[in-house]
Amino acid sequence: MVSFLLEVGTEELPATFVETAIQQWKQKIPASLKEQFLSVESVQVWGTPRRLAVLIEGLPSQQPDREEEIKGPPASTAFKDGKPTPAAEGFIKKQGITLEDLEIRPTSKGDFVFVLKKIPGRLTAEILAELTSEWITKLEGKRFMRWGDGDLKFPRPIRWLIALLDNQVLPVTLVSGSEVVKSDRISHGHRVLHPENISISHAKTYAESLKKAFVQVDPQERIQTIQKEVKIAANIVGGEAEIPEDLLAEVVNLVEWPTAVVGTFDQDFLDLPAEVIKTVMVTHQRYFPILTIETQNSSPLKPYFVTISNGDPAKSNLIAAGNERVIRARLADGQFFYKSDLKTPLESYLPALEAVTFQEDLGSVRDKVNRIGKIANWISEQLNIIESDRSLIQRAALLCKADLVTQMVYEFPELQGIMGEKYAIEGGEPAEVATAIFEHYLPRNATDNLPQTLVGQVVGLADKLDTLVSIFGLGMLPTGSSDPFALRRAANAVVNIIWAADLPLNLYQLLKQISADFVNTFPNAMLGLTHQLDDFFLQRIRTLLQDEKAIDYDLVNAVLGENDLEYQERALQDLLDVRDRALFLQTIRQDGSLNQIYETVNRSTRLAKQGDLNTLELQPEMTVNPELFQKSSERQFYQALVQLVPQTQASQATRNYRQLVEALAEITPTVSSFFDGPESVLVMDDDPNIQRNRLNLLGLLRNHARVLADFGAIVKS
Repeated sequence: MVSFLLEVGTEELPATFVETAIQQWKQKIPASLKEQFLSVESVQVWGTPRRLAVLIEGLPSQQPDREEEIKGPPASTAFKDGKPTPAAEGFIKKQGITLEDLEIRPTSKGDFVFVLKKIPGRLTAEILAELTSEWITKLEGKRFMRWGDGDLKFPRPIRWLIALLDNQVLPVTLVSGSEVVKSDRISHGHRVLHPENISISHAKTYAESLKKAFVQVDPQERIQTIQKEVKIAANIVGGEAEIPEDLLAEVVNLVEWPTAVVGTFDQDFLDLPAEVIKTVMVTHQRYFPILTIETQNSSPLKPYFVTISNGDPAKSNLIAAGNERVIRARLADGQFFYKSDLKTPLESYLPALEAVTFQEDLGSVRDKVNRIGKIANWISEQLNIIESDRSLIQRAALLCKADLVTQMVYEFPELQGIMGEKYAIEGGEPAEVATAIFEHYLPRNATDNLPQTLVGQVVGLADKLDTLVSIFGLGMLPTGSSDPFALRRAANAVVNIIWAADLPLNLYQLLKQISADFVNTFPNAMLGLTHQLDDFFLQRIRTLLQDEKAIDYDLVNAVLGENDLEYQERALQDLLDVRDRALFLQTIRQDGSLNQIYETVNRSTRLAKQGDLNTLELQPEMTVNPELFQKSSERQFYQALVQLVPQTQASQATRNYRQLVEALAEITPTVSSFFDGPESVLVMDDDPNIQRNRLNLLGLLRNHARVLADFGAIVKS
């Protein structure tokens, strides 16, 4: 067994590319080896700002010999009068075989020529020499560049190449015009701490050799080093390190030999909101904040930060001083913006929103604010919100975008909503309004919280629904992975906010209302706007039920309906009910209750399709004539349906689906007797009146079951 090392040395790579390249190689390299029938013990992929590397261990020295069955031309084409035709001769030549190797076999399409070809295994070295170039040149990413006068593209120029099979150099050449990079065993250490070349004696000694040259090639090792050093540095100054995952993921690919350096800034800057300081540190400077441990401190931050240096640890003081100068200037800007913004109340910024475009065909952000207020009012009416809360909602809707034109948010867009809340509090706005200004943006990402206050929930829903209806109204629907306005995320948020807060909102009615208003304002709106929005939301509900609520796909189909307009409308009218029914179906599938009623309901549903009873009818007295009964099983079926009515006619707010399932389970023996007992009947009787009467019995049972789900969509478990 042999080991193979590939290192691609470059100028400093973008941090994001290092991570994506590692992930691509982790998938691509094992797959391509498998395609070449090469088994391996392990594949380790590493990366730093200056290199990508893979160490493959446990490779065979050559492919195993194998047999491959190859299908040739039809026998009628390959032979004529018992002699091979040019078609057969061409196949023989192409496969490198003799006439005696051919075999004629029957297939579904007639007789064909086959050959069982023995293929000797190729040397692993030959295969790796071919694969290596492909692994490098097939990497994908943004902002690839050409260098020299060639066509080879890579994020940064490739400066060296190592390809070792155990201790032997495997010849690999990359050509880009006049630029030629040939493989050898020479690597390069840390640019500052070990500028000398390194000779790698054996593929397996690579990581150890690089570590001696102050390069940690394994990103996981660097992550552990960074976490440890940042925590130690924070402890030294009496604080606790905050290590955001996104920042850690970026910083780890900016350094080869991480060293934590502590810097400080003026205590006066702690008067700024902590969010401003953190944004400067984390987003703009890639520094780790240090939190206070003492809860009585006015600021949650200490006037220190930790930066991860890729330089000489002996010069940490000099590195810290440079970082301190940079953050001092940034925080001074923030302090100036903050004080300037506070000179006027938040409401005074509203006129400036008229000069900010939301979308070129939809007017200004001020126009959007007006629409948000109108939608928030419709939501308030639906939810019967008391007048005092409605007033807070309208105030929050009015001010929710005002901070977009403040100096602070103009400089730091990440702080929108956050600064709006701060400025609202400083300006004397009610706490509910200030909180809602922040919350209406939630969730900002997949891990973010949802709004917790009623005011924040209503304004957040109004903002997202306005965006959805407006962008859809222009015909700018998401396609594939393209969703520039994050409409999928907005729709997911609408559904999740309603679910999390248990808001009894009729989304179906609300979408019609907002769409109608949009069409009145923008006469050139897309045709079928409401229908498109309904379908879009149903897709999001389906995805959320399956992915986030872990509901089986067929049970989701059963509550949303498959091409069932009645069910789809019902789902949008009451999102709480569709969620509860899906969760309940999953529960009764797991506890076995679903199986008890499945066959009976499904059999009734299949036969009921041959009748004409509408799916909403529940009253036996209105649809079944007892005088037409011929068997006692019909009367018993009828009486059981009468007992079911109270379960299904209850309002959705008071309906108990467990009781409905128990009632359906109780009726099961009665229905079984109707079908197969001593008093069984022939549903499709020759008398059309009797036939219709019996189909109506079955249709009523189907309808009662449909209150819970469309059982025809459920797959028997």
